Amino acid sequence: MAAKDSAQQRDRLQWGEIPINLISWNVNGLRACVKKGFLEFFREIDSDFFCVQEIKLQKGQIDLKLDGYYQYWNYAEKKGYSGTAIFARQKPIAVKRGMGLEEHDQEGRMITLEYDSFYLLNVYTPNSQRGLARLDYRMKWEDAFRAYLLDLQSEKSVLVCGDLNVAHREIDLKNPGPNKRNAGFTEEEREKFALLLQEGFLDTFRYFFPDKEGAYTWWSYFANSRARNIGWRIDYFLVSSSLENQLIEAKIYNKILGSDHCPVGLKIAL
Repeated sequence: MAAKDSAQQRDRLQWGEIPINLISWNVNGLRACVKKGFLEFFREIDSDFFCVQEIKLQKGQIDLKLDGYYQYWNYAEKKGYSGTAIFARQKPIAVKRGMGLEEHDQEGRMITLEYDSFYLLNVYTPNSQRGLARLDYRMKWEDAFRAYLLDLQSEKSVLVCGDLNVAHREIDLKNPGPNKRNAGFTEEEREKFALLLQEGFLDTFRYFFPDKEGAYTWWSYFANSRARNIGWRIDYFLVSSSLENQLIEAKIYNKILGSDHCPVGLKIAL
């Protein structure tokens, strides 16, 4: 199936709707990424919302001059670990850091911005780690996260972006066979992701490109994996199915360096 035509999508726009550009990027250390072209990409892409994960810093450790943007940060209690941020052109009605659950709110993994007609949620899902040492915790996180999303969705439409640390289908990683019991591709993790889709969320990249192969967002630093495109698609934009007719375009910016992940993008009418 070919990608849906963006012009057709744009023709669906209703009176009063405006195309909004969003970017999500796991920067794997924001200070390091700034030294590798982060600000150049930020200025070039000129997005309305720019969400980052795995910032790996504490308050006061970086001073970004982003004219025209409000900055919202959620730092992990552990130094040099995890953390998220959103840079937004429009000031939200409200900002929430975490889920409101102490068990899951120590690592700076979530920020939710509320606007008149939607919520924007930036998330960095916990990795199950080598040997699946953290899989049990990951399952608890997934259930709490899904409940949190459904609670938001009961009020208004939701846009979710970030590193969800799971490749949903075999098409979403280069070597599915050897990775069946590795973190990010276990049946347990994939089933939790499938539940999000069953509950009314759309994987926007697969909405436009249901059968596209070789579309990855993360590559190991080992064995020249990125140059050989031996990767995984674990970074997403999910949206409430109520927003389906407002989707315009989804992108993977796989030529952008600076991290072991690349940015992903969404254009939507809101």
